[in-house]
Formats: sequence, structure tokens, C-alpha cells
Amino acid sequence: MTTIPHPVDLTLKPKVKGFFDGRTNTVSYVVQDPSSKACAIIDSVMDIDYAAGRISYDSADEIIRYVEENGLKVEWLIETHAHADHLSAAPYIQGKLGGKLGIGENIRIVQEVFGKIFNEGTEFQRDGSQFDRLFKDGDTYTIGNMTAFAMLTPGHTPACMTHVIGDAAFVGDTLFMPDGGTARADFPGGDARVLYHSIKRVLDLPDSMRLFMCHDYGPGGREIKWETTVAEERAKNIHVREGVSEDEFVKMRTERDSSLALPKLIIPSIQVNIRGGQLPEPDESGKRYLKVPINEL
Repeated sequence: MTTIPHPVDLTLKPKVKGFFDGRTNTVSYVVQDPSSKACAIIDSVMDIDYAAGRISYDSADEIIRYVEENGLKVEWLIETHAHADHLSAAPYIQGKLGGKLGIGENIRIVQEVFGKIFNEGTEFQRDGSQFDRLFKDGDTYTIGNMTAFAMLTPGHTPACMTHVIGDAAFVGDTLFMPDGGTARADFPGGDARVLYHSIKRVLDLPDSMRLFMCHDYGPGGREIKWETTVAEERAKNIHVREGVSEDEFVKMRTERDSSLALPKLIIPSIQVNIRGGQLPEPDESGKRYLKVPINEL
């Protein structure tokens, strides 16, 4: 079993509210301490019309309304990793509601890799300083009276972490619903073999642990879902259920990834998300630009 520090009460059942963004198939979460009004927001979405170069905050405003209507206090804004399929709205929400912004410490690796790909200048800091907290594997933090646990689960990206909060674990892109399988591992810094071991670490959590996905695509036309359990994933996940060997998984993942198109929003998403959700600095005229690297991704 995955070792969970003693202060984490796995019997505690936080209230979890999911917000599905149909444009990016992303699920954001408000996770509330059942004994207080304290909460955390996980993997928020900033809206973008990429063709028009326009951003908006309808998705984030929906979360803000929920927090305000329920009288909640935001203590944390958590990014499970630097997303390649949607832009983070964390700084916008932070400006409205407060809270500290956290991500895994390996964001520095992601910043270094993509800083080169996007030819970022020396003014772009690659030390994770855009975030308030860089989590190490095994770190704990509090949400009201709850103690949460940050577990390193790389493979999709080096900075991926699963956040265990009571009986709920937020897995980012590491896992999908059982009929959706697992995350791709072919982005710069990804590794299918590392991903396999990260997934096994998640699936070593207690069988009854609730698992919350960052994405769902409704395979086969089913309705969108984002909650399952460790037991269900171990029994039914089409890519990594019990009995699938490491070599079998790596072969499947490598072949599958070679056939996948890149996410439609990878270019704007990465540039924004390695900055903690901030847009690139404006030029001397006050305008902001996103770069398109040619033949680099």
C-alpha cells in the first residue's frame, strides 16, 4: 500500500463539487473541509478563443459564484501539473478570492524544457517562483481542519502530483475513468514506464478511495463522468487494470501515443501554465503575445 502520513485521516469525507468545461473536457473542483468553510480549488480553467486571440473567465466566474454563494474561504489553488489542454485561471481566481497557489516542485523541469522550446528570454524565471508553494513528494498541507497529502506521480509530465484529501484523491491526467484508460506519455519529459509506476502507486491506495479525474471524454458516447474508486480502476481500467504488466503497458502506451494528435490548445496552454497561469509579459507597447514554435512539438 502507498504510505500515507499519519495526520491524513482517510475516513474524512470532504465535500467535492465538480465543474465540467465542455470546450476542453476538463473538470475543476472545489474541495471543502466538512468541518469548516475552508476549501481548495483544483485545476481551474481560463477560457480562450485561440483563433481570435481572446481570453475570458466564464468558467472561473462559475467557480467564484459557487464559493461566494456558499460562504467558502479559499485557502489553496492547486494545479495537479502544467496542463497542455487548457489554460489555468488560478491567478484570476486568486485575485478575487485569495488563497495560495501550489504545484509540484518538478515544475522547474517543465519550465526549463519548455522555456527552450518557446525561446523564453532570461526574464522568464525557471525556478517555480510564479507559485506560492512547490510541493515535494510526501508534503502535507492543511485545508481548514483537513490535512492533505501531495504524492509525486510523474510520467505524463515530470511535475504531475496526486493530491490525497481525506478519502478523495485528485489524480490530474495520470488516470482517466476505467473506460478511458490512462494519460499519454509522449510530451517532452514524459515517460510511459515512469507513468506505469506512478499509476500503480495511486492504485495502491485503499480500494474505497474516491478518485477524481481532471478530464473525461465520454468514450462510446456515454455521459460525462469524473468520479470512480481505486477498486474500480484496478478491476476495469482498459490500460492498466490488475494483471497488465509494465512491458505490456509501455508497448500499448507507446503505440497509442504515436497515433495521437497534439492537444489543440497545447501552444497557448503551456506558455501560460508554466507561468502559473499568468500571460506572457507585455512588450514596450503594452501588448501581450503568444509564440508558435515551428516544428518543435
